[in-house]
Amino acid sequence: MATQNLSPALPSPARSAPYPKASPGYGKRAVPDQCPPRADDFALLPVRERYIAGYVDTLPDGAAMGIKSLAKCQPLYGQMAVGSALRALAVAGHLRQVRCAVGDGESIRWVTRTFWSRTARDNEWWTTFLATEETHCAPQPPVAPVGPPPPWVPAEPAATDAPPPAPVLPQQRTREPQGPSPAYLALAELGRTDPRLVLSAADCAALEQLAAQWFARGADANHLTHALTAGLPEAVDSPVGFVRRRLVDKLPPQLPAPAPQAAPARHLMIECADCRTPGPPEVFRDGLCGPCLRSAHAPAADPAPEEDSGAGCDVQGHVRRIREQLRAR
Repeated sequence: MATQNLSPALPSPARSAPYPKASPGYGKRAVPDQCPPRADDFALLPVRERYIAGYVDTLPDGAAMGIKSLAKCQPLYGQMAVGSALRALAVAGHLRQVRCAVGDGESIRWVTRTFWSRTARDNEWWTTFLATEETHCAPQPPVAPVGPPPPWVPAEPAATDAPPPAPVLPQQRTREPQGPSPAYLALAELGRTDPRLVLSAADCAALEQLAAQWFARGADANHLTHALTAGLPEAVDSPVGFVRRRLVDKLPPQLPAPAPQAAPARHLMIECADCRTPGPPEVFRDGLCGPCLRSAHAPAADPAPEEDSGAGCDVQGHVRRIREQLRAR
């Protein structure tokens, strides 16, 4: 009789829960041209910002970057501390949160992306990078698929070793005679419209510049002919003098300049790291809009003691050191 093996199976190794992925189009995006990871990448940052920065740096592209997700998947800091750390990292030049318009031109939706740089960047670098990124976010028109040619289309002949044809020398261009101007033709046609305004060739040449001013102001030949022939007296003793007088007295008004075209629609806007207000990247400094930047640099009166007090000052010092290093290069 065979004995039954009652030994339990080996337990499977425990696996850590995978970090939540963001919806398609959202989440973390690592910027190019970063330095390789080192142990002292964020050594100049305060403890909280250094911990959050190191944690975000290990996340893959497309990972969820919401404050709730970051607070839920690491054990040390809650939502308020994570939000403050992200704002400080934006000021330090490590991240920018932007809104991108994605779609195929017919259905466009806005997605929120967090661009992350292990290497701290200054404002000029971020502005240039986001301007380039906006061209990638612009919706592209749909392209019709290209299939094989129908069977009734003859195939292209195979290439042969025949010698190339001799180059054909271009013919020398000759100066073509310039015809009469529209103003001259309109004046010459007046006699056919009304015999009382018959003008000679010399008369048309003398009045051509005055008639050209009508065309420069948007009038055409019909408008000019109607204005000169309307309400004529029974007899016109001097057609050239009569036409000259009407050309001067009835000259149309100068039309206003056309309204400037509206600015092209933007497909990428940065979000303020503090108030989340969107706007073009060039108006932001250190990831902050104007009002938030002014309030950040305003002197605070008797700040209340907090658990992480002094973190903002360290971040500002880190920003100054980054700028000094960039100027020294």
